[in-house]
Amino acid sequence: MATPAPDLARIRAQVQQLVKAGDTRQLKLVRDQLKSGVDRRALAERTVKYGQQPVRWVEERLGQTVWSKQREILNAVRDHRRVAVRSGHGVGKSHTASLIACWWLDTHPPGEAFVVSTAPTFAQVRAILWRYIRRNHRAGQLAGRVNQTEWLIDDELVGYGRKPADTDTDGFQGIHARYVLVVIDEACGIPEQLWTAADALATGPDCRIIAIGNPDNPASHFRRVCTPGSGWHQLAISAFDSPNLTGEEVPEDMSAALVGREWVEEKAREWGEENPVYRSKVLGEFSKDGPNQVVRGSDVANCRTPTDTRPAADKLLPVELGVDVGGGGDETVIRERQGIRAGREWRAHTDRPEQIAPLILQAIRETGATAVKVDSIGIGFGVIGELRNAAGRGEHTAQIVGVNVAEAASRPDKFMNLRAELWWELGRGLSESGGWDLGVMENADTTVAQLLEPRWDVDPKGRVRVEPKDEIRKRLGRSPDNADALLLAYFAAGRTRVRWL
Repeated sequence: MATPAPDLARIRAQVQQLVKAGDTRQLKLVRDQLKSGVDRRALAERTVKYGQQPVRWVEERLGQTVWSKQREILNAVRDHRRVAVRSGHGVGKSHTASLIACWWLDTHPPGEAFVVSTAPTFAQVRAILWRYIRRNHRAGQLAGRVNQTEWLIDDELVGYGRKPADTDTDGFQGIHARYVLVVIDEACGIPEQLWTAADALATGPDCRIIAIGNPDNPASHFRRVCTPGSGWHQLAISAFDSPNLTGEEVPEDMSAALVGREWVEEKAREWGEENPVYRSKVLGEFSKDGPNQVVRGSDVANCRTPTDTRPAADKLLPVELGVDVGGGGDETVIRERQGIRAGREWRAHTDRPEQIAPLILQAIRETGATAVKVDSIGIGFGVIGELRNAAGRGEHTAQIVGVNVAEAASRPDKFMNLRAELWWELGRGLSESGGWDLGVMENADTTVAQLLEPRWDVDPKGRVRVEPKDEIRKRLGRSPDNADALLLAYFAAGRTRVRWL
């Protein structure tokens, strides 16, 4: 059934109201739409009704509810050319960006409006923002058709998601429209060159850019646009702003999708309230790199952006395991690494070698690991014995290597002990150089939170000293077991220096 034509008399009356109000921008938009050829009267009516009311558009066109912070973001994009939103985890940031994209194309004339989106990887472009756009398009029965990363109306492309190469400043060129909206999702992972390219698309007074993401890299360009005086309108969303923590009334299905108090309290215990990962994921705040942090947040953040393409086969070798053996209430953690890529993790709350060894054997069978590096201090010595006995019985062929981090470093003139060398050369060194890929690592947030905890200083001989595990446990009430297992996975035994290969 054809859509009934809107009441032209009512549209004219509303246009007259815009003239009296002096709203020249909205008036130009309505006039442009009355001239367009695609449902021009219906589009003009939507523009009059919703062009300055994106919240009302979401509620009436999509039948959805938006909570207070989402309303704030929607209205900010309406009112400001460039909007930066630093956000905690689980507050609906990408869904909000998708609502803005759909509102934009539904209230601007095809041929004169365009939406461009980007994210650190193509997989994120397709699986996050555009998944929400497809859902909203269906819910509102909006014009045209949407595929994996494109929106077309009458076979004219009006929106797409792209991930140009980091150095491709021309990746967004060729778009010429009066009403351009650029959406930068997961903004911390976008290099400065692409910010420049995106900004070049939105030079007109009727264009908009929204950048949104977790503030997890203090050295990112996103940090600069979120700094006062940057020229961007800035918003922040903390987990404590979530309706589940403030008591704001929202529908039950929305409440179930948003971050809750239990998760926030769990992460406070697990990560600590001063940890950079807690500040990013929970508070939606950037952290500064501490002068005595062994591993800096800005370095490790650059190693967490997952790659779109699988590395060459030689970069996935060797497959090895690192094992930090629990004791005194600590957790036993096994970490897999495939070449430069950190992978799966196995954990158990036990300090009994006869229970730990079978878990390691399971990990060997599942990964095909050729080497297992085990913390040999204390209980680890018994675990090594169990694994070597299992090899004698033909249960595995992996090399079993005991690592005593209290031993002398391979460079005793520079490092107080092997632990200091491991943390400095591997934790700090691989993060600085991008020498490990933590993008698909299981239990990533907790492991990275632990990587950022140890502090360093120099001993009386001028050597690097890394805070011992007992001191970290005393200071924080928790132990960096996951991070220690990660370092052991990358440790190459039998070398003159600590290396990953």
